[in-house]
Amino acid sequence: MTTPALSLDSLNVTFDTDGGTVNAVRGVSFEVFPGEVLAVVGESGSGKSVSVRSAIGLLPTTAHVDGLVTLASSDVTHLTDKQWAKLRGDAIAMIFQEPGSALDPLYTVGYQIVEALRAHPGADGKGMDKKAAKARAVELLTMVGLPDPERRFGYFPHELSGGQKQRVMIAIAISCEAKVIIADEPTTALDVTVQAEILRLLRDLKDRLGCAIVLITHSMGVVADIADRVVVMKDGEVVEEASVSDLFNAPKADYTKRLLAAVPTLDPEQTDREIDRSGAPVLGVRDLVVEFSGGVGQPMFRAVDDVTFDLFAGETLGLVGESGSGKSTIGRCVAALQKPTSGHIDVLGQDVGALKGKALKSLRKRFGFVFQDPSTSLNPRLTVGQCVAEPMIVHRKSLGRSAGSTPGPASKAEIAKTVTDWLDSVQLPKGTEKRYPHELSGGQRQRASLARALVLRPDLLVADEPTSALDVSVQAAVLDLFEELQRELNFACLFISHDLAVVDRLAHRVAVLKDGGVVEIGTPWKILREPEQEYTKRLIAAIPKPEVR
Repeated sequence: MTTPALSLDSLNVTFDTDGGTVNAVRGVSFEVFPGEVLAVVGESGSGKSVSVRSAIGLLPTTAHVDGLVTLASSDVTHLTDKQWAKLRGDAIAMIFQEPGSALDPLYTVGYQIVEALRAHPGADGKGMDKKAAKARAVELLTMVGLPDPERRFGYFPHELSGGQKQRVMIAIAISCEAKVIIADEPTTALDVTVQAEILRLLRDLKDRLGCAIVLITHSMGVVADIADRVVVMKDGEVVEEASVSDLFNAPKADYTKRLLAAVPTLDPEQTDREIDRSGAPVLGVRDLVVEFSGGVGQPMFRAVDDVTFDLFAGETLGLVGESGSGKSTIGRCVAALQKPTSGHIDVLGQDVGALKGKALKSLRKRFGFVFQDPSTSLNPRLTVGQCVAEPMIVHRKSLGRSAGSTPGPASKAEIAKTVTDWLDSVQLPKGTEKRYPHELSGGQRQRASLARALVLRPDLLVADEPTSALDVSVQAAVLDLFEELQRELNFACLFISHDLAVVDRLAHRVAVLKDGGVVEIGTPWKILREPEQEYTKRLIAAIPKPEVR
């Protein structure tokens, strides 16, 4: 019988917190074999990431582990940091959920891949020289589909889009051809076409190298596309384990059935929603162009190319397209976080490019921003409650959940009440306001970011992949909340996403971007069901479907 590449046996993990002991994982047992993909699924906070991180020694010092973790037939439950350093890379590697925080901002992405390659000697006990390591790094960047890999080898992480950073993380993880690869939401930040490419790459690695892959994900479409077996977790326990075909065709646990029912899909009976576009637009973008330096001796890179659109009160415009198509850059320009090369952006009748200082600050309280990567947008030195309260303190505006609240200095009691109300609204557990961002799961951090963006009751919301880190059941609840709040507050929303099913549900119009330009714009029905452009058709065809192929 084949020996498991990785095995967890009766694993228990507890955390020491200010509020006492938290039982994150209870009696978890599963195994994954060479050449197999095991998907671990469940809602945010279900214990799936904690369970698997115990297998690579990446739990914080506040964690207490009991049980048996076996890697390559050896007990690795209580290794020292020095012992783990020898195993990581060769025996086991990890693709992290949030590449923005996993990559070192002070070093180029190429240097970080080379560092991983040279840190692990080959069979002869010798590491690669610099020239060979660079050539291998460029080869890895090519394998994961990073455009122009030789030039981007010298880029810093902040110069890449979220999806491009994730591809760099995958290149680092596969660089030493580890026997076990832990993929923690590896496609969360990727558009559907690149996601399909990455899944093909992972399948190829599994077949070519015979490695075992443990996939942590909330995307049931991804599970159906790549997994061999599935472990379903809830509240720190395994509630069901089955082959992927059995799970999708005949799920046994009620919780599993609810997860599958919550998966968003393109509804064939969806109809377009009308919006009153007779008044002045909340947002007007005209002939927007954004260019970045291509580096020494390189031409300028045009990230946004002559983009024009309007956005009205109560309307949601979905921006979709591949990673690097210019979606996030447009959003940052709208929020005055990026200066355009040319063109105009009007928000509530004011030219954003012409505002500075107090005038810009006064306008900024009229719109909110949900960033793609919550781990880098939430201040790690502040509690979650302080992060959500910060906009109210900065703009000194009393904002209760009830409509018709009047501006004025906010008391500490008002701020505290508003913070807890919003955290309840985005379905975060009681006491979350006292915890720090690093104590939350990725999905919980994104919900806190959504609460912070809405706490000022904005006229314009820029949402950059706001549901990418959410599990399907919470995503459905957050989308319901979003629609309810938009009806109540009548805010306009620029919704940036690679999840076409989510865009289909929320958007009144959809704009498809490619290489910085708009290739197609129209209603969800026209764009997502009767597209004219081949590029749009490819995007739709690449959507992972929650059904076994």
